[in-house]
Amino acid sequence: MAILKSRVYLFVHIIWAVKSQEATLSKPIRTVLFPYMQKQATERGISLITMNGVEDHVHCLLQLHATQNLSQVVRLLQQDALTWVNESNFQKQQVEWSDEWLAYSVSPSAYQSTVDYIQKQEEYHKTRSLGQELAVFEKMPVP
Repeated sequence: MAILKSRVYLFVHIIWAVKSQEATLSKPIRTVLFPYMQKQATERGISLITMNGVEDHVHCLLQLHATQNLSQVVRLLQQDALTWVNESNFQKQQVEWSDEWLAYSVSPSAYQSTVDYIQKQEEYHKTRSLGQELAVFEKMPVP
């Protein structure tokens, strides 16, 4: 009798910024954009657990399936968002993403704290810039 069942727990915290860190993602846009991205992700078979962000960047927590490619998943999420924002005419200024993005693996034991952290982005960024936030991530120990 097998005691192991095939399960994949690949949780990844992704961060990407607006090109030149311009503050183009206003609160009204984010309020509509993030649910749209969640819907698009679900339709594409992407497990987008949570997402949030502020005017100049986005955080999301994904659970990758064994056959998914992280770069392709991020590219799909970003493209869906750009297409929607730029074609919706909610704002005059076009949104562009930076070419760079960050990905951090998340252990199942850190899952809930990562969800909480992402959900509190607006509160967190009342006192810290994106640069200050990323400096904290850079200081994280790497095995």
